[in-house]
Amino acid sequence: MSGRKQLKINISLLIVILAVSCGILIAVIRPVPSSSDTEGSAPASSSERADSWPMFRGGPGLTGVAAGKLPSSLELRWKFKTDGSIKSSAAIEGGRVYIGSDDGNVYCLDLTSGQRIWAFHTEDTVEASPCVLNGSVFVGSSDEFLYALDAETGTLKWKYKTEAQILGSANWSSSAGGDGAWILVGSYDNKVHCVDSATGQPVWVYETENYINGAPAVAEGKAVFGGCDAIIHVVSIAKGQEIDDFMTDSYIPGSPALAGKHAYVGNYTGQLLAVDIATGKALWTYQEHENPFFSSPAVGETRVIIGARDKRLYCVDRNSGDLIWTFQARGNVDSSPVICDGKVIVGSDDGRLYIIRLSNGEELWSYQIGEAITSSPAIAGGMVVVGSEDGYVYAFGSGS
Repeated sequence: MSGRKQLKINISLLIVILAVSCGILIAVIRPVPSSSDTEGSAPASSSERADSWPMFRGGPGLTGVAAGKLPSSLELRWKFKTDGSIKSSAAIEGGRVYIGSDDGNVYCLDLTSGQRIWAFHTEDTVEASPCVLNGSVFVGSSDEFLYALDAETGTLKWKYKTEAQILGSANWSSSAGGDGAWILVGSYDNKVHCVDSATGQPVWVYETENYINGAPAVAEGKAVFGGCDAIIHVVSIAKGQEIDDFMTDSYIPGSPALAGKHAYVGNYTGQLLAVDIATGKALWTYQEHENPFFSSPAVGETRVIIGARDKRLYCVDRNSGDLIWTFQARGNVDSSPVICDGKVIVGSDDGRLYIIRLSNGEELWSYQIGEAITSSPAIAGGMVVVGSEDGYVYAFGSGS
């Protein structure tokens, strides 16, 4: 790969005292300039409608910021049982929930009641998250296919064959001519595939040196993604050609967040990286440990939030990468957090769904499901929807 850049670590010494006693969760706070609890208004690439969360992380930039309100506590409204664990994250569009399951099905559920509307069966597990666009549901499966389904009926429109399993969400961009939409998806065949949303015909294929586990982020005519080759790739969507790339110290299990010209992503050795894709320069690297980041970051106006496999959620300053606070859970945090209404909501392997205050990392509410939550929350229409490895889809709303 040409023009590869090695990102250097610039770590300030931090003295952080974490107190955990008798199972009480305590946020560790580092003094920083004050920030309003009202932060969390969505960057342009996240979900801008309070009644819609049409894809993984809310929108093509994968910034994980939701519009609307999020109460400080929630009540369980319904749960729906599938026949396999759920690692897929929900999409919400038109009063419906779309989500995959390890039982091989893609489900469409009523957002209000949780009643099943339809199910489409693939030939393997569906860990990928659906992307809903223009009346179609685009979703990958471990059976190596990318599927396009009718959002209303679940009828197959087309399927596109890759050469290995698809675990990451599909994303989309306007076509080069602006008269259609293209779907982008990564695969364990080491490639990102770009296909026409209407026909399923290939537009281009970009090959890397190893597996692609996450989803590509899309903004300003560029696709940005990482993979097991430890590289942050920047690719022209119009041409399917490399614009730039950045070598990191370890492979990248999750998806980047792309807010304008800045990309944010975690890697396997515990680095949280910020890169300016316009200038090709590294902005900062935060690292306190060598525990992997499988979570994808949420990027608010001034803060970046990400979960780690040291059982903590990290909040750093978006401009400097300086630590603001950490939140200690009881299990690893592979679930990707969502920022909404001055709060953060995220799941954990400890079986709990948490709401945390964005300003200081204080726990406001938690709900014990009991089995690991690696699925990431979706927020729309006053509801929070998340899957669990117990095989259920859970929907929460405000208290009556």
